[in-house]
Amino acid sequence: MPAASRRSTSNRTVSASRTMATPPRQRTRDAAAASSSKGFVYLASQSPRRRQLLEQLGVAYELLLPDADEDAESLEVVLPGEAPARYVARVTRLKLEAAVARLHRRGLALAPVVCSDTTVARGRRIYGKPEDARDAVRMLGELTGATHRVLTAVALWVPAGVVARKAKGASFDLPGLTGRAWETVSESRVTFEAMSRAQIERYVATGEPLGKAGAYAIQGTAAMHVTAIHGSYSGIMGLPMHETAVLLRNAGLIP
Repeated sequence: MPAASRRSTSNRTVSASRTMATPPRQRTRDAAAASSSKGFVYLASQSPRRRQLLEQLGVAYELLLPDADEDAESLEVVLPGEAPARYVARVTRLKLEAAVARLHRRGLALAPVVCSDTTVARGRRIYGKPEDARDAVRMLGELTGATHRVLTAVALWVPAGVVARKAKGASFDLPGLTGRAWETVSESRVTFEAMSRAQIERYVATGEPLGKAGAYAIQGTAAMHVTAIHGSYSGIMGLPMHETAVLLRNAGLIP
């Protein structure tokens, strides 16, 4: 699972191919230059796993993180009776809308924006990020010895001047904004062995479950308790590579 988002304390962005030593003005100029070519996006996520997976696709990016006064956590509130797939798609759209508004507010060079959100579900019950260690123990106690779903939604917005003429796939509009947006949802299934209370508490004590949907990270030590995976491993990590590549390809951003 991807790590929880942390609010940014400044308007700076970070490139996958540069270090933090790069002066802010230079980063802005470089982003403007990169945005004029294909294969550059803003990534509205602070998850290290999502950054790593996007880099594997060979896509240059800058981070587009929330301002200190943005309440990003409020976007993840579950509505009464909301189904997991509908929930994760809705939250990702809200994150995309907020990120694009942030892009315009900061006056940054226009370029595509990628957002993603991951949730864990067993039946219709949604398991978000645990509030604390006790909550993480509860979640894992309910997931142990059973199969659950991991749903990751990905949304992409492309400004009007960047959309390829031969862009494919069903798209949608963001309220009050020009350009086009695409979205997709990846669903995978993960089965845990039956874990004892002591095993769960020992794992929670590592701190790894905090900030993770479902209170675990598939790429971490939780993997020793996973007996089966059906679906997209990268999707379980937080950014399904195949589905993301299809979105970027349909928008004409990668070959």
